[in-house]
Amino acid sequence: MSSKLIGPDADFFATMIVDAANAIKVSDSKGGFKYPIKAVNVLKAHGRSARESILVNGYALNCTRASQAMPSKIIGAKIACLDFSLQKAKMHLGIQVLVTDPNKLEAIRQRESDITKERIQKILASGANVILTTGGIDDLCIKYFSEAGAIAIRRCKKQDLKRIAKATGASFLVTMANLEGEESFEASQLGEAEEVVQERICDDELILIKGPKARTSSSIILRGANDFYVDEMERSVHDALSVVKRVLESKSVVPGGGAVEAALSIYLENFATSLSSREQLAIAEYAHSLLVIPKTLAVNAAQDSTDLVAKLRAYHNSSQIKAEHAHLKWYGLDLYEGVVCDNRKAGVLEPAMSKISSLKLATEAAITILRIDDMVKINPEPKDDHSYQNACNAGELD
Repeated sequence: MSSKLIGPDADFFATMIVDAANAIKVSDSKGGFKYPIKAVNVLKAHGRSARESILVNGYALNCTRASQAMPSKIIGAKIACLDFSLQKAKMHLGIQVLVTDPNKLEAIRQRESDITKERIQKILASGANVILTTGGIDDLCIKYFSEAGAIAIRRCKKQDLKRIAKATGASFLVTMANLEGEESFEASQLGEAEEVVQERICDDELILIKGPKARTSSSIILRGANDFYVDEMERSVHDALSVVKRVLESKSVVPGGGAVEAALSIYLENFATSLSSREQLAIAEYAHSLLVIPKTLAVNAAQDSTDLVAKLRAYHNSSQIKAEHAHLKWYGLDLYEGVVCDNRKAGVLEPAMSKISSLKLATEAAITILRIDDMVKINPEPKDDHSYQNACNAGELD
């Protein structure tokens, strides 16, 4: 985060992001843990200082109750996630109904209202007391939910509802139709959470889903001066969450600042000298190419790359040859001061998984390019140089 907009407040956001990542920890089948960062919902609200951003325990929805008559808090929530509207049913376009008896018009209108009423009764009869839908809910339907003491929330984002369904164990329903062609709603399709409450956080009313049954979740509410600032903050927070996820899942880190590349370069150079075939040249070139990383780091920081890389190589060569200098393997570049320092003590660390992955991908890309021994090239189209001078020389003007 040091190179991003939130760099001055890096310590504040670092603590928040680590807490958010630990809050969504789930165990896998191999005895380890996974950190699904999509379970962290990042909300943006422009205004106030970036340091007023907060971490909320639970999944925060940027929505409110459909009516003030509904309760603001439900303990032991049974959650239904719907991807359709709960409004008065209307005929599809192109459908014509011919009525010979005018008295039957009212019966048609009443049936349109009863279709949605029956849907709501089936949902409430299953035990649901929190209904989330991506569509709208009209006033007639709100009345039924209010009388039942349930919370209905409309116009939720589909992406949010899918995450809530996964966290609470609910089914994300596109329709209520069953295999028999009739509409039904079963209790097994409901998700569970300890508490669903509407709270005022910062300047907005938010719905918080706390203690979901299937997996935990957390939310970060970012504050900033304007929309552009909070958008950049969101990107920085996502990058930081991804790094924390990598570190926690791989459970290993390596020193940064070019330490790994310098150590590998020295090791491969020594290894190349032990080979008597032409492979020695390839390994020596590979070792030399690894120094591009520390050189580029030094150049970008406006430091003397030649001097710094030479010192770094000397440190790592000594650490691999002399046992008493083994502690020098942690040394890397300190680009603030322009010196070589112990990056383990300085806290400059990188996920080992990312470092291994980048080396593998770079090697595979180089091998792929070197395998190309033929190149098909299309000759350029001849240009029409029909100038006055050429016409005179050809005798076309005589």
